[in-house]
Amino acid sequence: MSSPALLNRLTFRQLQVFQAVHRKRSYSRAAEQLGLTQPAVSAQIRQLEQALGQALFKYAGKTLHVLPAADTLADSTREIFGQLSRLQMHLSDLNGKISGELNIAAVSSAQYIVPYLLARFRARYPDVRVRLGVCNRSQALERLASQRDDLVIMAMVPDDDRFVVTPILDNELIAVVWPEHPLLSMTEPTLTDFARHYVLMREPGSGVRTAFEQVAALQHVSMPHRIELGTNEAVKQGVMAHLGVAVLPRMAVQLELEHGLLTELVLPDFPIRRSWSVVYHAERFPTPVAELFMRFLREHLPEYRDHFQAPTSPLPSHNVACLPLTLS
Repeated sequence: MSSPALLNRLTFRQLQVFQAVHRKRSYSRAAEQLGLTQPAVSAQIRQLEQALGQALFKYAGKTLHVLPAADTLADSTREIFGQLSRLQMHLSDLNGKISGELNIAAVSSAQYIVPYLLARFRARYPDVRVRLGVCNRSQALERLASQRDDLVIMAMVPDDDRFVVTPILDNELIAVVWPEHPLLSMTEPTLTDFARHYVLMREPGSGVRTAFEQVAALQHVSMPHRIELGTNEAVKQGVMAHLGVAVLPRMAVQLELEHGLLTELVLPDFPIRRSWSVVYHAERFPTPVAELFMRFLREHLPEYRDHFQAPTSPLPSHNVACLPLTLS
């Protein structure tokens, strides 16, 4: 079919519905995401297939199979919507107002830094709508593979050519105990000594747990006494409650260390040093707002690094009240 004929028969709504079906691999889940009925989604896909003259999806039983033409169209659709987003941002820039949406997923250890990054960005670009999802490392990798988010902020990124990775801030994992813990009276405690106690750990799939277990494996240390808790905050509170010992991000316990509620235990091969990075799938073209956020991070990283490495203190005011731009 010729290009003019396609231009006359294709609609952005069809492409939007197609993109949702292609990502969700389901008509019903796409309908739920778009706020449509399943028959409405089916009708849009059927009209799109008629316009293209090719089938895009095929059901075998309850499984939706993606046909080759759909993968080809998906690449073009990402480019089309990417160009539209750029057009919208350029027009907003001409009006002196940059707007759009920024969807970020962050591993739970990064929740201690990401709000600081977003706050200053939003102060500079108040018309940008921000959405942050918090997950563990395993879930972050799933979200990357399915290209659900504009950007993912995580540590321990796999060495994979499919991912574009930009390191931003250091992430130190340290061993923590409560003050006056018996381990603190030892001259040179080891990880073996540490593992004789109850060790509080995150769930499987957590990046903090994975990094800790890798170090333990290298030192041939097993941890038979584990208590699994679902969040870093629960682990931290557990140590303060004398439930056990733990390895946590320094950023997660900085205040407690400064106020004497927790104590860092010096162990061989500690701290475990990792970096938080901004990651996105190489096949997913960054939206203009995502590109703007990454450029903003690069420009301000020295200031953030100085802030997080210093004793805990408030960030300098950015002179923006956290109120909606228009009040109803």
